[in-house]
Amino acid sequence: MPIFEYSCDDCGTKFERLVRRSDQDRVRCPACGDEHVTTQYSTFAAKTGVAKKDSEPGFGCGGGMCQNGMCGMNVN
Repeated sequence: MPIFEYSCDDCGTKFERLVRRSDQDRVRCPACGDEHVTTQYSTFAAKTGVAKKDSEPGFGCGGGMCQNGMCGMNVN
């Protein structure tokens, strides 16, 4: 079940709910109890891999071919 962000049309409270798509019409504002809420568009986070530290081989160019910062892609 995804987490949706909502905004209450009556009092303006912003809140999040873990809701099935089929249950979205039953969401109520936690502050005033109003059922007139609007789904807000939000960003999401995605983890694509483990970040390398400055001291690890390949930092900067990603290929591990840099030695002593001589490749021209040294980001330090």
